[in-house]
Amino acid sequence: MASPGTDAIISLAGFRVTSTLLATFLVDAVILLLVFGVRKRLSLVPGKLQGAAEGVIEYLHTTTEQVAGARVEKIFPWVAIFFLYIAFSNLVGLLPGFGTIGFYRGTGFVPLLHVSTSDLNLTLALAIVSVVATNALAIRMTGIGTYLRRFFALNPLLLFVGLLELLQEATKFITFSFRLFGNISAGEMVLGTLSSMVAFVVPVPFLALEILVAVIQGMIFALLTMAFMTILTEPHEKEGEH
Repeated sequence: MASPGTDAIISLAGFRVTSTLLATFLVDAVILLLVFGVRKRLSLVPGKLQGAAEGVIEYLHTTTEQVAGARVEKIFPWVAIFFLYIAFSNLVGLLPGFGTIGFYRGTGFVPLLHVSTSDLNLTLALAIVSVVATNALAIRMTGIGTYLRRFFALNPLLLFVGLLELLQEATKFITFSFRLFGNISAGEMVLGTLSSMVAFVVPVPFLALEILVAVIQGMIFALLTMAFMTILTEPHEKEGEH
């Protein structure tokens, strides 16, 4: 059975507009409004919005610098954008109306908005961007020769280890996408079930837990990307070096 977020609301010239796509556009708009709002009100004495934004960015930058060292300026933008986008997608998806306002098509209900990170298509797309960006950054910073030596060598033992690393790169598409998809989908199902059974009070603790999970999942995805980028951009030891 298809996820509610994958049902097309309308089709424009063969392009399917789904509820998760509309939610993605909404998240993009929220992030852009916050960015322009903070930029417009920049002050030496920060207000609440600027203070919160600076606190998050400073924490991400400091953490990236501690792990990546001199490569922080190359890696930090990826860490920040993954965290902000995923965290906001998860949080916006908890707003009233997500998954509950829509229309019936035949016997099935089609929501107008559906949390985007509960759509495997989106989480897979995020995983692809993360893995491709990681490997592209590694090639750019270490060179194609050093990059290939990480996976291929004349020494049979080093070749075996390198092929395992190559396999690990391939499995990141699955682990990244299914981890995020599974956690958000499970939380959405729990909240939906509780809300249908008891509308008030009881779901509140679970909603608070989902807010925490929403932020944590964004942080996990961002920090894993940072760790993999740091590892792959490190100079690889040549065969025979110790």
